[in-house]
Amino acid sequence: MVRLILGSTSPRRASLLSQLGLPFDVLAPEVDETHFAGESPVTYVTRMSNEKHAAVSGGIEPGPLVISADTVVLLDGEILGKPENEQEGFSMLRRLSGSQHRVLTSVTIGSNSGKNEQFVVETIVRFRTLTIIECKAYWQTGEPQDKAGGYGIQGIGAIFIESIQGSYTNVVGLPLTETAQVLRSFGISILD
Repeated sequence: MVRLILGSTSPRRASLLSQLGLPFDVLAPEVDETHFAGESPVTYVTRMSNEKHAAVSGGIEPGPLVISADTVVLLDGEILGKPENEQEGFSMLRRLSGSQHRVLTSVTIGSNSGKNEQFVVETIVRFRTLTIIECKAYWQTGEPQDKAGGYGIQGIGAIFIESIQGSYTNVVGLPLTETAQVLRSFGISILD
């Protein structure tokens, strides 16, 4: 069995990957996540997953398969990052309220001694209209404070979601269907 390493500090990604029933280790990548001026969201998220992958795979012995990912929330073409404070979190929720946004996750899988595969998955998410009281109360739960777009679909934030088109696990942070397919190309089958 090939050793798997998740190159991410996200507990949500670790939880999702554990659903596949495969043993893995976690290593935290150290990368500068600055968004460059003029850089498209797809280019940015792809660069981030590739840089995280390089940071982890470059610091280990040859052989293990590294999975790294990065997720962004896009509203009207603008990347909504992790809110830095309550005011920013509240502003994000008010902007998402009653509207549709896109969630992009780029995943890079491979080893430092062989091929790498990278892909991007997009999901469309529609929020119902939120009240000011809901937005303020949601911040107080602590849930939105470390999440792109300022919400977590896998937690209390699920009550805001009117509909999604595409992968639910993509919105959480790791699209499992596509990840499992790429792992299969590396000889790792989930159900064998």
